[in-house]
Amino acid sequence: MALLDIQGLSVSFRRARGWFGHERTDVIQNLDLSINEGEIVAIVGASGSGKSVLAQAIMGILPANAKLEGSISYNNEPLTPERQLQLRGDELMLIPQSVSYLDPLMKVGRQVQSVSRGAGQKRRFKTQSHVKKSEQELTERYQLPRGTGEKYPFELSGGMARRVLMATATSGQPKLIIADEPTPGIHPEVLAETMKQFRELADQGVGILWITHDVTTALTAADRIAVFYAGANVETAQVDDFTGNGERLRHPYTKALWNALPQNGFQPLPGSQPLAGQGIIRGCSFAPRCSAATAACISERPPLRQIRGGEVRCLHVT
Repeated sequence: MALLDIQGLSVSFRRARGWFGHERTDVIQNLDLSINEGEIVAIVGASGSGKSVLAQAIMGILPANAKLEGSISYNNEPLTPERQLQLRGDELMLIPQSVSYLDPLMKVGRQVQSVSRGAGQKRRFKTQSHVKKSEQELTERYQLPRGTGEKYPFELSGGMARRVLMATATSGQPKLIIADEPTPGIHPEVLAETMKQFRELADQGVGILWITHDVTTALTAADRIAVFYAGANVETAQVDDFTGNGERLRHPYTKALWNALPQNGFQPLPGSQPLAGQGIIRGCSFAPRCSAATAACISERPPLRQIRGGEVRCLHVT
């Protein structure tokens, strides 16, 4: 049974245009995705493909002008706004992309374990022993200098602040962690240790959605890789499929993304991803850049199909 199950999710934004008009921007279109207990699913794709909007939809923190269609289920029950509010910061944890989420007026050690939350209980500050425990966690687990817990966010480098955010999200007992680009600016050695720690969390039963541009790092810890393009996952593949020249991969965009990496030949892909706001895409969003596209690709939106142990949106993959 999936810990998180997303079916037919679409997210759009409505904003004013001119004096009386409005326009709609479609960011996610008919997305299907699942995460099991103890599994790390990494989402990769270009900027603007809807990755961060998906994180906000799951956490229930989309802006007021957002419209959400489709379904999100958590532990086999609908993830309603009421459940999101109840679980957010407890079972559901977000590691945000921006370090500005840290409270600028509170020392970071107190932010790591500053509040506890029980069923139906109000938040309360933890004791000094918990603060000392958080300082030890920052020093040992996240390889931050001793005394980091006594600093304010503005006294930290970007990489240090990101590690504090990760410590905050993992200090309790989360069941699902959404990590939105959590590792830029982190030293390679620390990054390797961080990925090892998240793998350990998954092995303990935590489900993790890892949003990143860094395919290479994601492959070191993830179980599956979901590739996003223009607001939908065009392929979900096993980590072992990313090998050689991508012959085991299914979608042409995934193969192009893999072969564009420096270690795989640095082969550029002509064209660009459609921008959000260009309207609902009727056919395959990748068709204008695909050398194998046919008339059917332009007129028919490919469904997500199970092919060779993975999932793919392509009419021609067998």
